[in-house]
Amino acid sequence: MELPDVQSSLPEVRINLTRVGVKNVQKLVEVARSGKRPVVFISKFDVFVDLPGSLKGANLSRNFEVIDDVLQQAIDGDVNEIEELCSAVARKLLDRHEYAERTEVRMRSQFMVRRETPVSETSCHEVVNVHARAVAQRNDGNPIIRKSIGAEVTGMTACPCAQNIMKDHALHVLENLGVEEDKIEAFLEEVPMATHNQRGRGFLCIEIDDDQHISLEKIIKILKDSMSARIYELLKRGDESYVVMEAHKNPRFVEDCVREMARKVIAQFHDLPGDSVVTIKQTNEESIHQHNAYAERKATIAELVSEMDEGTL
Repeated sequence: MELPDVQSSLPEVRINLTRVGVKNVQKLVEVARSGKRPVVFISKFDVFVDLPGSLKGANLSRNFEVIDDVLQQAIDGDVNEIEELCSAVARKLLDRHEYAERTEVRMRSQFMVRRETPVSETSCHEVVNVHARAVAQRNDGNPIIRKSIGAEVTGMTACPCAQNIMKDHALHVLENLGVEEDKIEAFLEEVPMATHNQRGRGFLCIEIDDDQHISLEKIIKILKDSMSARIYELLKRGDESYVVMEAHKNPRFVEDCVREMARKVIAQFHDLPGDSVVTIKQTNEESIHQHNAYAERKATIAELVSEMDEGTL
């Protein structure tokens, strides 16, 4: 006896649904690299399709089948980027869910990045959080696909405001000790003053057309270089001195971090189409307050370029 297809039956309430699917599907993802070992990502997928009001449910098992098919392609070397992987899943979902007009794939991953400390060159690892997404829209047999790639990393920031207060205090102390003005100036130029610090969490994501390419490594570098200093899991004494000095020589507010990221995005990815969407977020976990500082900007490349051009006039 053949069982009825319940998903294809009519629902009692016939309204369209924007997203139907599965969340937090855990997979180990290997992405091939030419001449190198594959990159391994510990990943979670959210996979959705839209559902017309004429169907009671979506066949969710197809989502799992599509993910496994595309992951096998990646292992075989046919997929070279995680955002490309998301695009491939989104495209195949349209083939498997013939009733869907729109599919969406989100991927949240962790992978280990190998780094060397700045002075002793000690090898250490850090975990980078990676975000990828793809949306496919049906379009007469040739789907329109937009994909995005982004990362979240941690770094260190030093507060400019408190540092100015400490610099003014040091200036008066040195004057009262009879130190000559030129020596005070030289000292303050060489030795940055104390200030309070934050652990910063920067997020940068760029949405592009399916035929565009963005280097994940470049995104991670922009994030790290937009805070006061990089941080490392393991530090020798020389490394620790370097990191602290670097941060205090380069104090930045949370707003400064976001604006610096935007500047670096335009410099690094100026060839991207103007409708590419940039999302930047920075959260600084305060050391002398119980709250966190936060700043954000979302804009197209064209909007950012226009604003920066106006600011240079």
